[in-house]
Amino acid sequence: MSSNPVAETVASLMPGAQVELAELVAFKSVADFDQYPRSESEGAANWIAGALRAEGFQDVALLDTPDGTQSVYGFLPGPEGAKTVLLYAHYDVQPPLDEAAWTTPPFELTERDGRWYGRGAADCKGGFIMHLLALRALKANGGVPVGVKVIVEGSEEQGTGGLERYAEQHPELLTADTIVIGDVGNFRLGLPTVTSTLRGMTLVRVQIDTLEGNLHSGQFGGAAPDALGALIRVLDSLRAEDGSTTIDGLTGDARWEGLQYEEEAFRKDAKVLDGVELIGSGTVADRIWACPAVTVLGIDCPPVVGATPSVQAGARALVSLRVPPGVDAVEATKLLQAHLEARTPWGARVRTEQIGQGQPFRADTSSPAYTAMAEAMAVAYPGEEMQSAGQGGSIPLCNTLASLYPHAEILLIGLSEPQAQIHAVNESVSPDELERLSVTEALFLQKYAAS
Repeated sequence: MSSNPVAETVASLMPGAQVELAELVAFKSVADFDQYPRSESEGAANWIAGALRAEGFQDVALLDTPDGTQSVYGFLPGPEGAKTVLLYAHYDVQPPLDEAAWTTPPFELTERDGRWYGRGAADCKGGFIMHLLALRALKANGGVPVGVKVIVEGSEEQGTGGLERYAEQHPELLTADTIVIGDVGNFRLGLPTVTSTLRGMTLVRVQIDTLEGNLHSGQFGGAAPDALGALIRVLDSLRAEDGSTTIDGLTGDARWEGLQYEEEAFRKDAKVLDGVELIGSGTVADRIWACPAVTVLGIDCPPVVGATPSVQAGARALVSLRVPPGVDAVEATKLLQAHLEARTPWGARVRTEQIGQGQPFRADTSSPAYTAMAEAMAVAYPGEEMQSAGQGGSIPLCNTLASLYPHAEILLIGLSEPQAQIHAVNESVSPDELERLSVTEALFLQKYAAS
């Protein structure tokens, strides 16, 4: 990175940032309190509140949101007449999945091969540390030139909408001229990227029942309707032969214009096994950024170990549908539910329940804030130009904020580049990426304040 006072300051802060991220990663802040103690999430929220107070933030508060979790808020006043920027991150994390599959413990930040490993290191506890580093660098180099609001969500990964509902009930709280969402990532390590679109998401639980109770498969199998077999039929109907998503009434022929994702690079990033085909049609970018995508997240049925020779009386599944920009998530949910119900065979009883939902998002990349971000990234990443990419994931809060504050500019950056393996085992963050993006954010705030 070229010599720059802000960059030099951030570099000097990196050892302390590693210590702080380790402290934050140590909290097992999974916002599913059936799996992890609520005290772990509360501990992370209090840690963040303390960090904001230490930086001089005012009105620091733990916000009790309608879904039973807490988001952390703070406000740092800027110079008279300055613009206000809202910085977002979330402290809740995905469960570590199979802890035994991690090379090192998931809740212990561990340095290995030039990266820092731990659940939430990139998604998105590292995003909060990024915000802190940017603000500290500005304080050491003339001061923070804008008013800053920070909001750190406590249930983003669960998709339960607590902060969205809270913001709707208190619309004055998060007002800002520009919003920086620190929860995505560069398209490739070292390639500065803003995310211009997000797919929305809906979660639907489907329950199928056929019998009053399980039956002996030898005595009744062949005539008694098998609920698990019916569920398998229904789930199979959600995909075409090539794996494309096929939901009655939902089109999937949109095309992505812009930065493309080469198939071989995608296979490597996704760790697709040799000889296994990718699913769907069109370019990879079409499939993951512009089209709907269904995924079966889980099935409730007997495990193989201990299974008995029985015809199953009931079975259920959790189905996720990613919804691209241009498609209304509410309408997509209705179509998914109608499809599941219509495709259930043999007159089996079927119930569907929508348990989570978020709208897709498309940013205005022609705004002054994007110009300032491009200039900042050019300094933090010498020789590279800012790229604009899509994101297959969902951040439902983006649409809530866009609706509440239609004049605010929204930018999405972050640490979750492909090598970070967010949501998977051995999640990690690149300290170089953390350093460069912290410099980027600090320079962006300077340039945006002057625009």
